[in-house]
Amino acid sequence: MCGIVGYIGERQASDILIKGLSRLEYRGYDSAGIAIANGKLEVRKKKGKIVHLSNDLERAGISGKIGIGHTRWATHGAPNDVNAHPHVSSDGTFALVHNGIIENYTALRESLSSRGYNFTSQTDTEVLVRLIEDVQKNTGLSLGKAVRQALSQVEGAYGIALVSGEDSDMLIAARKGSPLLLGIGEGEYFLGSDAAPIIEYTKKVVYLNDGELIIVRRSGFKVFSVEDEALDKTVHELEWDLEQIEKGGYEHFMLKEIMEQPSAVENSMRGRMLDHDPFVQLGGMMDSIEDLKNASRIILCACGTSWHAALVGEYLIESLARIPVEVEYASEFRYRNPILREGDAVIVISQSGETADTLAAMEEAQKNNVPVYGICNTVGSTIARETKAGVYLHAGPEIGVASTKAFTAQVSVLTQLALKLSQGRTLGDDELKEYVTEMKAIPAKIQQVLDSADYVKEISQIYGHASNFLYLGRGPNFPVALEGALKLKEISYIHAEGYPAAEMKHGPIALIDESMPVVFLAMQDSSYQKVLSNIEEVAARDGIVIAVTDANNGDLDALCEHVIRIPKTIELLSPLLSVVPLQLLSYYIAVMRGCEVDQPRNLAKSVTVE
Repeated sequence: MCGIVGYIGERQASDILIKGLSRLEYRGYDSAGIAIANGKLEVRKKKGKIVHLSNDLERAGISGKIGIGHTRWATHGAPNDVNAHPHVSSDGTFALVHNGIIENYTALRESLSSRGYNFTSQTDTEVLVRLIEDVQKNTGLSLGKAVRQALSQVEGAYGIALVSGEDSDMLIAARKGSPLLLGIGEGEYFLGSDAAPIIEYTKKVVYLNDGELIIVRRSGFKVFSVEDEALDKTVHELEWDLEQIEKGGYEHFMLKEIMEQPSAVENSMRGRMLDHDPFVQLGGMMDSIEDLKNASRIILCACGTSWHAALVGEYLIESLARIPVEVEYASEFRYRNPILREGDAVIVISQSGETADTLAAMEEAQKNNVPVYGICNTVGSTIARETKAGVYLHAGPEIGVASTKAFTAQVSVLTQLALKLSQGRTLGDDELKEYVTEMKAIPAKIQQVLDSADYVKEISQIYGHASNFLYLGRGPNFPVALEGALKLKEISYIHAEGYPAAEMKHGPIALIDESMPVVFLAMQDSSYQKVLSNIEEVAARDGIVIAVTDANNGDLDALCEHVIRIPKTIELLSPLLSVVPLQLLSYYIAVMRGCEVDQPRNLAKSVTVE
């Protein structure tokens, strides 16, 4: 969850670190800090957002050409100055920043305390610092080797970076479960939890794998395994551009990313959707399509918004390809001792490709010799590197904590996969061509929905002070109801629940009164008459009905307080359109309530800890 940056070169490190932390702030904003090595260690850290640290640094005027920085999402210990990173060794010789959780930190802390080490914070990170000190003290090893030996005693996940006040030409980093990459410049290097703090300076990067440690000097870098074996690393080229990670004139990243959905969905289909045979061309999956067609069961594993996309994927694959699908919370998958059989296939879905629970689900399946495929947005991520095959979203970077364009891009890719699995199995060429034609029309139809944003904004002004919302949908729009409720909860802090519309009578109807807004996904599809009956039941109990329906539907005006109309499409493709007004509704309500839209409380963008 936390963000790590590092720099070594000939520029002023503090400027680069602060800019990098600002670009990583979506990973955590409880506190921030930096350490600069210039013959000694200069450490500054502050509770709260990066701006507080930046103001402090302007007053301090710290100079140095190597350093590390950290923006924190608190796990162990409250957000305050003491628990903020970096943490420094007892003798002040080195500083460390950390993303992840040291699971055996309590036992390590007790052991170190019994040997006379003192602790000033409540963090697991300070325990790692003291452990490295202890190894150095007892072995006389160099700092790099002491770090490696200390990490062999650690259980859990980590991405770490260290600098030493005694060596201003050495940056050390290591990872296990928390992403790190090194940007390669001319006589300078940049460390980051992801590409955001690096892309301004270079597109050449090296990705660290689990169990790897890197020692960086101005003259070059060396990567080692946990067994101290020197490793050769491939240099990759980043796809992102600097302007993609900036707001581009929008007030918030979330609004920018909502508005980018026509291009994001189009990019997710570019070169993949054809008007003729083979109709769908998923390059990264083509060698595995026949295996998936012959799978006895496909298991989709994901978390949060990606889990909702997976639920839509279940409708798509089962309806179109007639292959059994199960959708699993990745966070629960490995803990319930899942039954995995020969013939199963697992697809993990993650925007970042680094979600800790999803990686654990991937590893559980691989341990049981089940092939694992990936759908992710981030090139070079762990899921991209460690799955058998997969598909990139190509949606561009998503900075807002509340995911929007990643959802529609994931649904787009899952639709393409479902169509490919259907070819030669359940759908003929004419049907495939109809879907391809309609999919190509989806970006323009999303734009039509976005063009109605002002009307959605008007609705948000009326209900922005509601205490509760209910979202209801059927079929492939049931997951959209879940996603709409999640968006509202995430950024406006209004309690909201999503349900299958038919389940309303099995409990939630007890909540409905004249102050309860109920959002219905009411497309004129195979379940429309049933949804219409549900709307009438809410109206009879004086509930407030906001309906999302097809553009030509006039049935609902007399029943509903508000009707949001979207273009007509094929039933299974409707989630790509129906979700958009729900994203806008949550955004405008959050803005009206004065909430931090891009950085909602207690949340962070990439969940890299359990």
